[in-house]
Amino acid sequence: MDMVTIRKATVNDLEILYAFEQGVIAAERPFDTTLKSEPIQYYNLPEMIQSSHIELAVAKWNGSHIIASGYARIEKAKHYLKHPRHAYLGFMYVLPQYRGQGINKKIIEYLKNWAALKNITELRLEVYFANTPAIKAYEKTGFAKHMLAMRLGIEDN
Repeated sequence: MDMVTIRKATVNDLEILYAFEQGVIAAERPFDTTLKSEPIQYYNLPEMIQSSHIELAVAKWNGSHIIASGYARIEKAKHYLKHPRHAYLGFMYVLPQYRGQGINKKIIEYLKNWAALKNITELRLEVYFANTPAIKAYEKTGFAKHMLAMRLGIEDN
C-alpha cells in the first residue's frame, strides 16, 4: 500500500500550508539576499485554493497528516514561444523528515496530470542556482536547466 496520497488543498489545510510557506521562505533565505529580513509571505493561499487556474496540492502520509505541498499556475506564455500557455510550478515543500522518498516527484506528477487536463504542454519552475539538492530533485523528475536569471544590485557593492 502506498503511504502517500496527493489531493487538492482545501481551506481546512490553511494552517499547515501557512507553516509550509514559512518553511519555503526559511529554506530560500540563504540563497536570496534580496528578501526582506522581517517576516514575509509569498502566497495568497486562500485565493490559490479557490482559483480555477491554480491547482494547490498537498501530500498526505498514510491518510492522516499533510507532509508536503506544491502548486501549478496556468500562465500565458510569451507570444514568440511554441506553447501559448504553460503551468508554472511553485510552493514545492516537503517536511524534512519525509524528504528523499519521492514525495516531491508524486506532487509534480499530480500537477503535471492536472495541467495536461487543461491542455497545457509545458511545465516551468524557478530554482536558485546554488540550491543543488533542489536542482537534482527536479532533474530526477525530468526538468532540464533552461535559463539563468541574473541580477545586479546597484547598492550591493
